[in-house]
Amino acid sequence: MEKTVRVRFAPSPTGPLHIGGVRTALYNYLFARQHGGKMILRIEDTDSQRFVPGAEEYILESLKWCGIEIDEGVGVGGPHAPYRQSERREIYLKYALQLVEAGWAYYAFDSAEALDALRKEAEAAGRAFAYNYEVRERLETSLRLPKEEVEARIARGDQWVIRFRMPENEVVEMDDLIRGHVSVNTSTLDDKVLYKSADRLPTYHLANIVDDHLMEITHVIRGEEWLPSLPLHYLLYRAFGWSGSQPAFAHLPLLLKPTGGGKLSKRDGDKMGFPVFPLFWRSPATGETARGYREDGYLPAAFINMLALLGWNPGTEQELFTMEELIAGFSLERVSKSGARFQPDKAKWFNAQYMHRLTDSELAALYQPILRAHGIEVSDERAGRAAGIMKERAAFITDLWDLTSFFFVAPAAYEEKQARKYWKGDNPRILRELREVLAAIDDFSLEHTEQVVHGWIEQQGYGVGQVMNTLRLALVGAGKGPGMYDVTSFIGKEETLRRIDNLLANLTPAE
Repeated sequence: MEKTVRVRFAPSPTGPLHIGGVRTALYNYLFARQHGGKMILRIEDTDSQRFVPGAEEYILESLKWCGIEIDEGVGVGGPHAPYRQSERREIYLKYALQLVEAGWAYYAFDSAEALDALRKEAEAAGRAFAYNYEVRERLETSLRLPKEEVEARIARGDQWVIRFRMPENEVVEMDDLIRGHVSVNTSTLDDKVLYKSADRLPTYHLANIVDDHLMEITHVIRGEEWLPSLPLHYLLYRAFGWSGSQPAFAHLPLLLKPTGGGKLSKRDGDKMGFPVFPLFWRSPATGETARGYREDGYLPAAFINMLALLGWNPGTEQELFTMEELIAGFSLERVSKSGARFQPDKAKWFNAQYMHRLTDSELAALYQPILRAHGIEVSDERAGRAAGIMKERAAFITDLWDLTSFFFVAPAAYEEKQARKYWKGDNPRILRELREVLAAIDDFSLEHTEQVVHGWIEQQGYGVGQVMNTLRLALVGAGKGPGMYDVTSFIGKEETLRRIDNLLANLTPAE
């Protein structure tokens, strides 16, 4: 019987969740959903020195905004609780001691001075220092010290760590679902720390292996920065006797700077004017802030669509995908081995495409908070209608106020360039005539007003552009906006006449 697919997203609460982390969560989610599996959220908070208050809440809110649903884990619960590693600390010591007992690990009581002396010795010989099979029996470890002394040191409270005993000169054969077959000689690897007595917590290497096993994880989909740790993780599964239930591994490519050189960072976003985090973040320690895609006006569906294609190729020309389409089409086989370059302009393009597809009611829900922030209280119908008229010119929800404010607020000033061009000659007189024509119309609908006004323009022999641009100056105050009949039908007859009167009374025609 085939196992149920179980994947996990396991971030550390050391700050805001980078969009590279969101992409890792997304690929896990797509893979799980496609295979009818489970998505688990585990918080890996064993690094107490780097813990940041508020970071866990930020992770949960980010995933929720993105539409990445958690089936089991932090915030949801489940049969393998607890899902925070800091709450599982008693579990890890048991497994670390099991490795010591089996000869796969050992106690190390090294002083900083002893390690420093070995580093200097290596440097003097022109080689990099590695804590490995060549040095471990020269140091104060349980491999060299008598058993009684090891027990005495532990009993009196000396600080110690448990290190993995890396085999000497063995080739570890590994498989990666993205990168294929990989082999590494253990003589190039060092003896990693698995557990520290100082804080009674494991390191990532021990904790994630134990938790993945106990939580029955079938596929580990994570960033390529963990690829160098894969030989150790394979050996840990073997050391515990869990090779038969070991998960499949897939290491995702990096998200690269827009220039292509190196990993995308907050500094790149600050320099080039785009966010690298899903939501706005303020550091509780320093007060430093970082922009977020949500607050910059991005739609979650557009953000997810953009992220999905940074490293995964659907194999077709299609660029716009719903979450359902991403789930149906995603495959690890089509994830690139090489880094994916982030393109800020492409991110904006995605958002614009999604903006243009929103219905008036969807636009209203997003636009109403912005209108209220500007002191505008209108019905959802009017908010959505205004946004719908101008959505094709918007890339972001945050663009809408600049594009539609004239629907709700009469111009308080008139654009100088537009005024010089159209508020001169016969135009003030023609606008007065137009006012009388508009005042006589009973049916102020878009179609009827257009029919009457265009008939009058034709009868008088006026230029359509001349009349409409003068009317635009009165109603909008600038050379922007939709067709004038969209504006007149939206603001209504009374407001249309009032705005014309304001222009006639308050702006002196150009010479």
